[in-house]
Amino acid sequence: MSDTILIVDDEQRIIDLAQMYLEQEGYVVESATDGADAYKRIIADTPSLIVLDLMLPNMDGLEICRRVRAQSDVPIIMLTARSDDIDKIVGLELGADDYLTKPFNPRELVARVKAILRRGNMGSERRTESVNSITIGNLIIEPERRMVRVAGKPVDLRMKEFDLLWTLARDKGMVFSREKLLEIVWGYDFAGETRTVDVHIAHLRHKLKGMNAVIETVWGVGYKLDMP
Repeated sequence: MSDTILIVDDEQRIIDLAQMYLEQEGYVVESATDGADAYKRIIADTPSLIVLDLMLPNMDGLEICRRVRAQSDVPIIMLTARSDDIDKIVGLELGADDYLTKPFNPRELVARVKAILRRGNMGSERRTESVNSITIGNLIIEPERRMVRVAGKPVDLRMKEFDLLWTLARDKGMVFSREKLLEIVWGYDFAGETRTVDVHIAHLRHKLKGMNAVIETVWGVGYKLDMP
């Protein structure tokens, strides 16, 4: 069965362009131009991925993202016409997996959709494999159950947060560039846009308070997970 992509944008030309390219790749594409209507449709029948504009009538994209994230991990690619980083950061902090700034190349949208869905499917496949857990100090990661515990207490991580932590922990002490983490965890390059990694690292540090291992910033390079 083909994946269903929901495009939410109040510009019909954006919908038509994205739909044409996505359908050429075999995706089933649905659309909505109103925020409140889009949210109702997402709750009624969750799509495989949502392409979500920031500026929408009746309910904006940030509010939709916040509400969806409260009950679902469906991948979200945020669209914004603004160049200000604050919109991108807020969207990522609310749980968006990725963003594109308008105007965008529809081929890049297709590539990002493919990468996110591919990484999600690979994560599902990995969960069925027999993989040993990792223990670093008081941090325990159980990949089969997608479970993380710090000092015996479970920590609730989103899909990309877990995959990012697992990547760092699997090669403890190794320094990963932001670009490499994007390639491994998200499945593609961000053409220099690495804010996504920084925001997800900040989320991990906040959620893993009490962990005696440390996610270190290696200035000018990237990040590593190690014991202090």
